[in-house]
Amino acid sequence: MEFIIIHSLSIYYSAHQFTSRNPHTSSTMDIIHKYFEGLSEQQIAQLNALQELYTDWNAKINVISRKDIDNLYERHILHAMSLALVTDFNDGAHIIDLGTGGGMPGIPLAILFPRVQFSLIDGTRKKIGVVQAIAQEIGLVNVTAKQVRIEEWKGQKADFVVSRAVARLDKLIPWTQSVLKKKHQHGYPNGLFALKGGNIQAEIDELHNEEYVELFSLSDLFEEDFYTEKFLVYVQG
Repeated sequence: MEFIIIHSLSIYYSAHQFTSRNPHTSSTMDIIHKYFEGLSEQQIAQLNALQELYTDWNAKINVISRKDIDNLYERHILHAMSLALVTDFNDGAHIIDLGTGGGMPGIPLAILFPRVQFSLIDGTRKKIGVVQAIAQEIGLVNVTAKQVRIEEWKGQKADFVVSRAVARLDKLIPWTQSVLKKKHQHGYPNGLFALKGGNIQAEIDELHNEEYVELFSLSDLFEEDFYTEKFLVYVQG
């Protein structure tokens, strides 16, 4: 049977000085400032550039739901950044973003952790082209984007794999285990961080191995209705 810890989150302190706060701000970049303090001028500029870049690219290639592009910061960028309120990545770490699509959660996380190397992978060439263009435009030198399936990955092993709405846990876990480093260098042992929605407990119940699982409800971090049934799941590799 799985070993599961369910967290109730209230506040988080990290070495990168990201803390949660709650002024009365709302749309666009305001929602990022609402929950993240301590961002550098460069990080703010990079995040601020994403609305125009994604709007422009999304008109050509659908990487964000077109009905959702006006909610880019609330429903996509903030969602991706939620990992930084739960865990921390050491300088020099390597993170694989599995099934990155248009760069979520990899691009926002690479902005938050400029001394961490991110490999953003996806099986669709057009989407990887968008990721490469956006990363280059905002000067993300710590991002490499590649069209490849995780089963075919031959590159550097990762400390963690991150994913957002890619597949069910029973598929993600074996894919993840094949690309993880053996040596652990973080508070969390190397493993998977997956952003999930809906009935996550059903997915956890399907795991028949003795997996170590931690479950974080994002509604404990963010007050917006969008996060009512949104979760971050950690599975040890």
